[in-house]
Amino acid sequence: MPSSYSSSPFYKSHHTSACSGGEYDVNPCGSVLFLSLPEDVLAQISSHLLPRDLCSLSISCRSLRFAVSSSEKSWLVQCLRAGLSARLLPRWRAAVISYRALCRFITVVSPLLGLWVHQYPELGNVVFVLWGFLSVIGCRVIPQEFGPLGLAAGPILWAPVFEILANSDGFPEFFFLHGREVDDSLYPGIVRSIHRDCNVLLLEVDTCCFLPRSFAASHNNQSKRCLHRSDTTVSTSLPPPKFSKLAFGDRRRLLDLVAGRVRLKVPRDLLTAPLFPPSPSSPSFDGHQTLMEKRRLNLIRMHKLSSGRVDCRRAELHLESSDSHHKSSIADEISPALPTENSNGKVKNLLSVAGHLRDGIRHFIGKSRVPSLASSNCKSVSSTTFKESKHAQLHEFLRTGDTIELSLCASKMKLTAYRAWPNMQDNRFALYKLPLHPPADEQEYSGLWGGTFGWPPGRSSEDKPSKALFLLLISYEEIDGHPSLIATKILEGTHNVLHPNGSSMFVVRLDEPSSDPFPWESYGNSSPVEVRRSYMGEGIANGYGFRYPGSKPGSLFEIQNGNLAFVWKEPMSVLTLQRLDLEDLLKKGKECRPC
Repeated sequence: MPSSYSSSPFYKSHHTSACSGGEYDVNPCGSVLFLSLPEDVLAQISSHLLPRDLCSLSISCRSLRFAVSSSEKSWLVQCLRAGLSARLLPRWRAAVISYRALCRFITVVSPLLGLWVHQYPELGNVVFVLWGFLSVIGCRVIPQEFGPLGLAAGPILWAPVFEILANSDGFPEFFFLHGREVDDSLYPGIVRSIHRDCNVLLLEVDTCCFLPRSFAASHNNQSKRCLHRSDTTVSTSLPPPKFSKLAFGDRRRLLDLVAGRVRLKVPRDLLTAPLFPPSPSSPSFDGHQTLMEKRRLNLIRMHKLSSGRVDCRRAELHLESSDSHHKSSIADEISPALPTENSNGKVKNLLSVAGHLRDGIRHFIGKSRVPSLASSNCKSVSSTTFKESKHAQLHEFLRTGDTIELSLCASKMKLTAYRAWPNMQDNRFALYKLPLHPPADEQEYSGLWGGTFGWPPGRSSEDKPSKALFLLLISYEEIDGHPSLIATKILEGTHNVLHPNGSSMFVVRLDEPSSDPFPWESYGNSSPVEVRRSYMGEGIANGYGFRYPGSKPGSLFEIQNGNLAFVWKEPMSVLTLQRLDLEDLLKKGKECRPC
């Protein structure tokens, strides 16, 4: 046996084949030959495999299981395949037990990365999830306006929404929801599940027991069984009710109640710590990593000390008490410590994933639909009974466990869409994922674009010293037999929003070249405009109210530097666009703190 093989950590004592009963086999099986390879060679093989392939390989043989699980280089290669910096990974590795654990975390939470949206409020609820320090962080893009220099004039504004941190074994154990109070608050919870093809992100409340129910059921001592309310008050013949089966009002009350009870005030030193790693080439890279590492350890310590749980019995008593007094705001009734006041003496509400504190958690999910009193009185008794029967009862849900806590669930649901925008239910506390397809043949414009109205691009006028930033998602679809390009608005940086998110800013027929000339011959610096391609289409226009826009004819032009410009014929308006790397913009951006 060559010395390079015998010195391999994969070889070690595995020269005795597991397939031969203990003695060395002169005709060794494939596993022995595989184990004889140097670790560097195994790492190269690993680069052509997926993590699940390595796991399948490890369960095929006991020796392979040890070899694969203990090979740091093989799992390091898997971590690098996720696109993370080679300079970043050693710092992450120091916080977990192995590169295998690190790969577990990266693989589990990677489906969360990308763009998430909700149509409410109309001002924008765009959340982008990106890597933190051994964590993923969801950041809301703040609607904003730019001056004459556009995106080059200043950093893009953002606010943290939630973050998920790994434990030492690489499991996404620690979840924090960010509040937007004056003093900054965090709301600890758990990550219930993450589907590898998730498209809906749900904020819910989970029940849990002090001890596993199977453990409690195995004891004959009735006093021990009494610790579990679910074992004594709810029939085991029926499955326990789920949070999603509760009425919308009950779900909202529970979320507000739990968040109010588990709220943590963020220490001042954590407020100044960075959330994202800078560029690996940045001179401040090591310093930022040290601050982020300390921040992570402090957050985990806060999570463990707080537990983030609320006693179910106390929660039930509080809800019953609030029902009897009825019907003021739940957020005002939970605790005197919940509302905070700013310098003007105005009370700010609890939290908002959208970043604005209005009506509790409403903006994570949109606007609640409360029927009017007159319409509710017109309903028959039978319809009311049916409506009540299809929802689980709140008291039954609370009696399935000993405590309740916030939870995040990334699920895969069957969704319908209209022109790349998912049809969303406004009775869910949810965000919906928008797929970001990379440019491809015959779909070279796919992806995220940003821009402003007016020509030259970014040039302000006396009546409009700043211009609203528009974020558009360009996708492709066949409409009425025509291959079409659709530009869907996902964010508008102004308070006077003309149309809701999800509206098509323009739709272009790719099989109909435009014969219209570009209205301007040069930029503001007198450099000529080069038109490479143009297509016919229709752009958004005023129609029947806010939610039902009309359309007017126009043309899409591809100009130099790969930029786009859509021109409405009447009036002569132009929307100029450039491709955006939102992750890079957020890392270079500025966190928007509440006033």
